[in-house]
Amino acid sequence: MTDTPHATCCGHHHPHGPHGKAHDHCGHEHAAAAREPDAMALVSARALSLRRGGRVILEGVDIDIVAGEIVTLIGPNGAGKTTLVRLLLGLEAADGGQIRRREDLRIGYVPQRFDIDRALPMTVERFLSLGLDVRRADITAVLRDVGAEHVIDRQLAQLSGGEGQRVVLARALLRRPNLLVLDEPVRGVDATGEAELYTLIGRLRTERGFGVLLVSHDLHVVMAASDRVLCLNRHVCCSGVPKTVAKHPEYVRLFGAEMARAFAIYEHHHDHAHDLAGRPMPDASTDTQVAPTSGARGGEGAA
Repeated sequence: MTDTPHATCCGHHHPHGPHGKAHDHCGHEHAAAAREPDAMALVSARALSLRRGGRVILEGVDIDIVAGEIVTLIGPNGAGKTTLVRLLLGLEAADGGQIRRREDLRIGYVPQRFDIDRALPMTVERFLSLGLDVRRADITAVLRDVGAEHVIDRQLAQLSGGEGQRVVLARALLRRPNLLVLDEPVRGVDATGEAELYTLIGRLRTERGFGVLLVSHDLHVVMAASDRVLCLNRHVCCSGVPKTVAKHPEYVRLFGAEMARAFAIYEHHHDHAHDLAGRPMPDASTDTQVAPTSGARGGEGAA
């Protein structure tokens, strides 16, 4: 999907200023009337709000996810990223706002944590078949797609962190989703595994054409792995294509100028492509800076 070349800011409602318009703390004006959810999007939300015990969890959040697009949510601890995902999936109810889900929506969900009882004797094949009408051939095919065909007969307790994430991803794919939702999919995976997993997600998106909603703290990967980024801190602080979000004042305020400068590599003129780990592809120019492969992270444990 093609984005507009600018980042928008402050997607929450504000008190009306003069002339019937709302103002945000960035000094921009917004139309007072909220837009309707996008009927063409897989999932579209407008003005989502949630409070718990009088505390604002989310306020006035707008988001659209369309087929073939990777949208990444970033933000500090307690920003409401996981809560927003739960609202969009219908796992929790918002206090205010609208959510529209396309009638043919099929969701594959990879949760932030998937704890397995190490004492539970269960093979990967058995786990992937639970509650699903699938044959071994179906399981073999999807494990092949995620690069984990070799673990089909292995006990879950014997899987490495990276293998476990691929198996959970395979289970999500068995539902034949048109929207794949991943909440911190590389948690507990080493740096090499992170790059491989994000590359895999990008390849699957291209091959299958589904939309992707990704929650991530791996900020260096966000630049290469996303079509659009939403920076959330209980409201949408800024959103747009990654390189414009990285220069937005609200992004700099949340993550620091040093982090923003680290993304300057995406401002050079591209006569090449990057893979989803941020590295130039084989035909890359030799005078191009290479993205770091680890270390650029935001806070952990979003609300």
